[in-house]
Amino acid sequence: MLANEHDQDKSKAVTNDEGRSGKASAEERVREIKRKKELAKKEAEGEGKQSARSAAEERVRKIKEQKEKEKEAASEGEGGNSARSTAEERVREIKRKKEAAKRASDGDSSEPERKAARSAAEERVREIKRRKEQAKQSGKEGEAEPEKAAGEDDAKARAEARVKELKRKKEEARKAKENGEKASADDAKSGAEARVREIKRKKAEAKKKAAEGGRDSGSEAKSAAQERVREIKRRKAEAKEAGGSGGEKSEKEKKIAAMKAKARAKAAKAKAEKEEEQEPSPNQPLLDKYVKVIGGHLGEEVLEESYINRLAKDVPTLVAKPGTYYKIAEFLRHNEQLAFDYLSDIHGVDYETHMEVYVHLYSLQNRQPVALKVKINRNEPEIESLVPLWKGADWPERESYDLLGIRFKGHPNLTRIMMPDDWVGHPLRKDYEPYDVEV
Repeated sequence: MLANEHDQDKSKAVTNDEGRSGKASAEERVREIKRKKELAKKEAEGEGKQSARSAAEERVRKIKEQKEKEKEAASEGEGGNSARSTAEERVREIKRKKEAAKRASDGDSSEPERKAARSAAEERVREIKRRKEQAKQSGKEGEAEPEKAAGEDDAKARAEARVKELKRKKEEARKAKENGEKASADDAKSGAEARVREIKRKKAEAKKKAAEGGRDSGSEAKSAAQERVREIKRRKAEAKEAGGSGGEKSEKEKKIAAMKAKARAKAAKAKAEKEEEQEPSPNQPLLDKYVKVIGGHLGEEVLEESYINRLAKDVPTLVAKPGTYYKIAEFLRHNEQLAFDYLSDIHGVDYETHMEVYVHLYSLQNRQPVALKVKINRNEPEIESLVPLWKGADWPERESYDLLGIRFKGHPNLTRIMMPDDWVGHPLRKDYEPYDVEV
C-alpha cells in the first residue's frame, strides 16, 4: 500500500514537471514569434525608409537639374515672365510629385513615416520657393536686365516716334480733306446755284407761256371735249333713227318698246297699290308737323312735294322749289319748333333729265330727322350754298361741284376737292367722256 502511494506521488511529480516544461515551451514560442515580428517590422521599416529616401533623393536631383537650367536661362538673358512661368511650372511639378509621394507613402509606409515624408516635402517646397525668390532677384539685378531695360527704352522711344509721325500724317490728311471738301463744297454750291437759276428761268418762261396761251388752250380743250360729247350724242341719235326706220326691225322694236312701257305701267300701278296697302309710317306725324309749320310761316306754295322715303328708313322728305330752297333751309335751321342744327350730308344726283341736291338734317334738340331736296336744271346746274347756315356744307358742296358740275352760289371757296384743277369735265355725270381717252 505504501508502495502504491509512493508510485502515485512519483507519477504526480512527473506530471507536474511535464506541465511546467510545456508552459515554458509555449512561452518560449510566444517570445520567438514576437521576436520574428519585430524583425519583420524593422525590415519593413528599413525598406520603407529606404524607398522614401530614394524617392526624396530622386526629387532633389531633379530639382537641382531644374535649378541649373534656370541659371542657364537667366545667363542667356531670358525675361522675368519666362522665369516666372518656369518657376510656376516647377511649383506645379513639385506639388504633383508631392501628391504622388503622399499617395505612395500612404500605401507603402506607416503613419509616422508618412508624416516625416510630408514634413520633408514641405521643407523642400519652402527651400525651392526661397531659391526661386533669390533667382528672381538675382535675375533682375544681373546683366541681362539692363540690356532688357535698354531694349524696352529703345522700343518705347521708337513707338513714341511712330505715334508722333502718325499724328502728323493724320493732321495733314485732315487739313487736306478739309481743303478738298471746302473746294468741292464751293463747287457743289456753285453748281447748285446755277441749277437753281436755270430752273427759275425755265419756270418763268413756262409761266409766261402759260399766261399767254393758258386760257386759250384750256378753253380750246374744254370746247374740244364738249364738241366730242355733242358728236357722240349726234351719232347715237343717228344710229337710233337709222335703226327705227327699217321695216321688220322697226316693228319688232316698237313691240318691244310697247311691252316695256306696259311692264313699267304695271310695275308703277303695283307699287302704288302696295304703298296704299302699307301701314302708315311712324314718321308720318313728323312730316305733317314740318309741312304745317312751314306752311303756316312761309306759305303752302313754297313746297313742291312732301313724302315719306320708304327706301331711306322712312325719313320725312321735303321737296323745295329752286326759288324757295334757301328760304326753307334757313327756316329749318332757325325755327324754334324745328331747330335742325346739324347737317349730316349733302350730295348731288344726275338723273339725265335733271339734277337733284339732297340734304340730310337732324335736330339734336328734338332728336328728329328731315331731308330737304331740290331739283335743278341739268344744263345750268346752280343753287344757293348752305355754308352760311351750316359750316359742314363746305366740303360736300365742293365735292358735288367737282364731280357733277353743280355750282353753289355764295360758297366761300368753290374749287375742286378731288380732281386736279385742270381736269376737263365732271366724272359722275352720266354723259362724261374722258378728255384723254388713252388714260
